[in-house]
Amino acid sequence: MIDYEKMSRKELMEMRAQIDRAIAAVAEREKREALRAAEEAARERGFTLEELVGSAAGSRRGRPTPPAPASARYRNPQNPSQTWSGRGRRPAWIKEAEKQGRSLDEMRIA
Repeated sequence: MIDYEKMSRKELMEMRAQIDRAIAAVAEREKREALRAAEEAARERGFTLEELVGSAAGSRRGRPTPPAPASARYRNPQNPSQTWSGRGRRPAWIKEAEKQGRSLDEMRIA
């Protein structure tokens, strides 16, 4: 049994990194084995895995496409190049306009 209390922080960090790599390697191996087993089971029944789960299952390896940026809903009357979608923190120009008594409706893009 390993006595972790006697190990230095550096030794523990190195051990953690080794364990993380080992876990990732085992997970990859298990995924490959599961995929092979699923393909074999489908083949035994006269199908391909793609026929059973759809062709999208094989193409999901890349990153998902990020959502399109939200369209602008408000425009700064002093500087029309400054816009805001209404999401997230209010920009400084919105806060300043509100301090001056303007409403969001006055800055809304038609």
